[in-house]
Amino acid sequence: MKDFEYIQPETLEAAATLLGEQNQRDWLGAKTRAFGGGQDLLGEMKAGLEEPERLVNLKWIEGLAGLAELGSGNVQLGATTKLRDLETEFDGGPLAAISAAAKTVASPQVRTNATLAGNLCQRPRCLYYRRPEAVCYKKGGDECFAYGGNNKYNAILGGGPSFIVHPSDLAPALIALDATIEYQGAGGTTEVDLDAFYTLPSEGDVTRENVLSPGDVVTALRTGLESPAEWRSTYVKFQERDAFDFALAAVALSLRVVGGQITDARLVLGGVAPRPWRCREAEKALVGSLDGADLEDRISAVAEAALIGSEPLEHNAYKVPLTKGLIGRAIRQLARS
Repeated sequence: MKDFEYIQPETLEAAATLLGEQNQRDWLGAKTRAFGGGQDLLGEMKAGLEEPERLVNLKWIEGLAGLAELGSGNVQLGATTKLRDLETEFDGGPLAAISAAAKTVASPQVRTNATLAGNLCQRPRCLYYRRPEAVCYKKGGDECFAYGGNNKYNAILGGGPSFIVHPSDLAPALIALDATIEYQGAGGTTEVDLDAFYTLPSEGDVTRENVLSPGDVVTALRTGLESPAEWRSTYVKFQERDAFDFALAAVALSLRVVGGQITDARLVLGGVAPRPWRCREAEKALVGSLDGADLEDRISAVAEAALIGSEPLEHNAYKVPLTKGLIGRAIRQLARS
C-alpha cells in the first residue's frame, strides 16, 4: 500500500470541497477518495487496485449518522450509520427487509465498522476485477475476462460488456422500500430514487456502477412507502458459505396487503446483475389474493417473469433455478407473516 495523506474535515461542505477540488480528473484517476468504514476501499488499496494520494474521512462529520422517523412510518438513515445499528432496528414491520439484509453482510466485526453508504457504493467482487494484473473493462481495459473465463459468480441479467454483479445487500432491500438517496457535490444537494442511482455497464461509462461524480458525497437514505403500515417486507439470500460471503443470488420483496389482498409489490434481485435488478413485470403478477388456492401458481408465474431475459454464461446457469427458488421462499415467508 502506498503512503497517503489523511484528512478529517469538520463539515460536509469542507469534505465536498476537498473531494471536488482534488478530483478534477477521470473516474479511474481520482487521487482523493472519501473514506467511511473503509471495509472495501482499504481492501482495494492493499491489493493495489486503488492508490489515492488522500483519504477524506467522513465518519466523524456531525449529522451523517443515525436514524430518524419521518412521521409517516418511513425513516431517514444517515450515510455513515453502521450496519450493526441496522441489524435489529427493523426486525418486524414494513421495513424488516433492512435488518434482514444487514444481518447477512460479512461478519459481526465487519458490520461494526461498515457504513450504509459504503455498502451501497462498494465496488465489484468479480475475480478478475480483484486481480491487479487483469486490466478488465472495469479498470479501463478492453475485455471482460469473466465472459469467457471463470464466470460462476457473474451476471445472468443485464450483463455486457462487463458481467460483474453488484455486491450490495442493502441496495435491493432499500429499493424494495421505495428509497431515495441524497448526495451532495459541487452542484449542491441532489436526491434521486435509489433505483435510478445505479447504472449498467452498457449505460455510458463502463468503469462506474452509479451516478456519483468525483466529489459527490452520499448523505442520507429515505424509505418512501405509501401507507407503510399496509406493507410487509423481507430479504432472503443464498451464499456459498454460511457467513462472511456475498450473495450468489438474493431477493428483496415488499408487499402491500389490504384485506388479504396483495395490492402492490416490489421485487428486487441481488447477486445476479451489474446493478440491483427490479422486476416490474413480476411485481404485477403478484397482485391478487394472499391466501388463495392459486398462490402457488402465481409464485411460479412471478418467478418466471422475474427471470425473463436472463442469459447465463458457461458456469452460472445454476443462478436461474436458485433465484426462482428464493423468490418462492420470500413470497411464502410474507404470506405467513
